[in-house]
Amino acid sequence: PSELPKMLDGLRKVNKSYPLLATRVEESGEHVVLGTGELYLDCVMHDLRKMYSEIDIKVADPVVAFCETVVETSSLKCFAETPNKRNKITMIAEPLEKGLAEDIENQVVHISWNKKRLGEFFQTKYDWDLLAARSIWAFGPDVTGPNILVDDTLPSEVDKALLGSVKDSIVQGFQWGTREGPLCEEPIRNVKFKILDAVIAQEPLHRGGGQIIPTARRVAYSAFLMATPRLMEPYLFVEVQAPADCVSAVYTVLAKRRGHVTQDAPVPGSPLYTIKAFIPAIDSFGFETDLRTHTQGQAFCLSVFHHWQIVPGDPLDKSIIIRPLEPQPATHLAREFMIKTRRRKGLSEDVSINKFFDDPMLLELARQDVMLNYPL
Repeated sequence: PSELPKMLDGLRKVNKSYPLLATRVEESGEHVVLGTGELYLDCVMHDLRKMYSEIDIKVADPVVAFCETVVETSSLKCFAETPNKRNKITMIAEPLEKGLAEDIENQVVHISWNKKRLGEFFQTKYDWDLLAARSIWAFGPDVTGPNILVDDTLPSEVDKALLGSVKDSIVQGFQWGTREGPLCEEPIRNVKFKILDAVIAQEPLHRGGGQIIPTARRVAYSAFLMATPRLMEPYLFVEVQAPADCVSAVYTVLAKRRGHVTQDAPVPGSPLYTIKAFIPAIDSFGFETDLRTHTQGQAFCLSVFHHWQIVPGDPLDKSIIIRPLEPQPATHLAREFMIKTRRRKGLSEDVSINKFFDDPMLLELARQDVMLNYPL
């Protein structure tokens, strides 16, 4: 601890000299360094230890960022009241159409477009109806976040002027919620949140940001948890070049790490083979070293982030017991990743519904007898 200022100073310096590096402090007090790959982080740590801070630094096992998503529409309309009981927001969550998240991230579509242009894009490319396409409030988190907030209320049922007056607060709550989801405080991805109903107080005093923002976040969380939540993990695209007699060894190494080969072909005019494969980022640590060991240093590999994929298994399945130092079967992986990420961040091990659901909402759940296997 006495060397902490030295390390922080060192971190500031490496942050300047490595443009792709990001550093942050978790709530548990842990300093996290985020980089593009194993070798990159190795160089960063080397510079930090030898050049910038000149102290011994202990490093935990490498970890991977996850995302949270849903695979179905919310099983019931979720609502939340503000602490002063004057406002009530109702919302559901559902998955976005395939390819839409990527379009938002690559800025094929932008929230700053006018309503007409935005509406036309969603109508023609993703077959949305005109009303939904024109009532998109925000993408989140941030401007290019892969989630959408849609105002699906009707003027005949909801006072649009009042709703408009709290739009910014609801959007802020949505942004905050999608930045750190309910499963393990990782960003939410590929989810459409629809506001179905809103009762907003007449007096401006009763509908301030302090009332609306946390409520909007809470209702987004409850809608998310009711829509079969899942974890997503990053997959890397790996290209390996190796002599023909080493190909089987490459397959073995990939299979051990949940990788799957998409293509292998000889390189014309040379004794080499090119093998293209996908491998989960969490299983890619030490992959290159492993590959070289198995092929006596004859294989050469390149890897780059490719896509997000849903982790098999239900992260909220209580019946799964995670035992230390034991490899988990595939269906238990989501639960394992969630629990370990929560532990690392200093959160309680289980997602408690009480935190996000109001009492009337819990009664409604009990009445419909939904999801009673969740911890209350």
